Amino acid sequence: MRHPLVHPLKQMNIFIIESFMILFVSCVTVRVNLCSPNTPSLNTLPVDGHFNFHEVQHAARDFGNRYQFLPMAVLHPKSVSDIATLIKHIWDIGPRSELTVAARGHGHSLQGQSQAHRGVVVNMESLKRPDIHVYTGNFPYADVSGGELWINILHESLRYGLAPKSWTDYLHLTVGGTLSNAGISGQAFRHGPQISNVRQLEVVTGKGEIVTCSEKQNDDLFHGVLGGLGQFGIITRARILLEAAPARVKWIRVLYSDFTAFTRDQEYLISGENTFNYVEGFVIINRTGLLNNWRSSFSPKDPVQASQFKSDGRTLYCLELAKYFNLDKTDIINQEVDKLLSQLSYIPSTLFVSEVTYTDFLDRVHVSEMKLRSKDLWDIPHPWLNLLIPKSKIHTFAQGVFGNILTETSNGPILIYPVNRSK
Repeated sequence: MRHPLVHPLKQMNIFIIESFMILFVSCVTVRVNLCSPNTPSLNTLPVDGHFNFHEVQHAARDFGNRYQFLPMAVLHPKSVSDIATLIKHIWDIGPRSELTVAARGHGHSLQGQSQAHRGVVVNMESLKRPDIHVYTGNFPYADVSGGELWINILHESLRYGLAPKSWTDYLHLTVGGTLSNAGISGQAFRHGPQISNVRQLEVVTGKGEIVTCSEKQNDDLFHGVLGGLGQFGIITRARILLEAAPARVKWIRVLYSDFTAFTRDQEYLISGENTFNYVEGFVIINRTGLLNNWRSSFSPKDPVQASQFKSDGRTLYCLELAKYFNLDKTDIINQEVDKLLSQLSYIPSTLFVSEVTYTDFLDRVHVSEMKLRSKDLWDIPHPWLNLLIPKSKIHTFAQGVFGNILTETSNGPILIYPVNRSK
């Protein structure tokens, strides 16, 4: 098992650029060594679940849909010990031949990371039991399986008036998958990525050991696994920090034609304590009728001005904002939002506002997924690129890429996340 040095996201004053489809990787890959031909077969291992050696085609695809590698088997574990048994068996064999073992969550990898060519794919969603346990008190948290989906954690924690602090844009991903990467969305400037909001982990190491780790216990493993891309072990359980959940969200979109003004306003909003709860942005290239498309979910502040706005195929920058609130604070929130917006330099005619439930806002990408699935446009190749751009270089990057390279395409979003160094 290789152990390259991979640290969680720490270097900030950075803009995170993501392009071509909305996702966060939900898989990890662990490379270990398998047995020689005379070693007892995997199906003799004492596991509570089972190996499937025949129905493996689904494990040869992922969201990226660019690579298809058939595994030798898929392990459907019923317990963490099943995963430990598999990994320990392989570790004990030694370096006589190589096998890739991939822990597959919801299969949202891009380049086959959740696949294992002639190897073993571990179906992490089989580990959804035991149930999610929510602990209230001064420092609430949820104790969840590494194979649990974030959307299920949201629904369960809301029963207690609580919710995780940090999210990804898409919630139908597994806990172990996003924590093995980073888990970044528009809340990261305030709370940090998801890997900054974990109290404790249970991990199966490359030796097949089941280890509990935290900042105070086996801290090297804890920090190595979080954002470690699966190179230090498989996350089988996590304690996720929670906070009081709001009821409603004021959801806002505005447009900019000037990239400098766009990033200046993003930086302003993430530098204050009482601004918005969510700050993102995306680049719009060669699009027409944009504001008309927004009308299905948003209402223009000034319908007359909005109807007169013409994008004319220009490169535009959308600032997307959200303010959380409860119904008894509606008037106060409206005043705060108006004050914040008055300090921004967006194109006035492009202010669109919507008010939705907290759940509907967080699960917004799933709505788009359903629309794409209905048109058979979801299971297509999804090339993707993530870049960390320092603040000092973002304008040079934008001028070269948005101004020159990406001028003839409108396929897929290009997302821009402003993130604070301290988070």
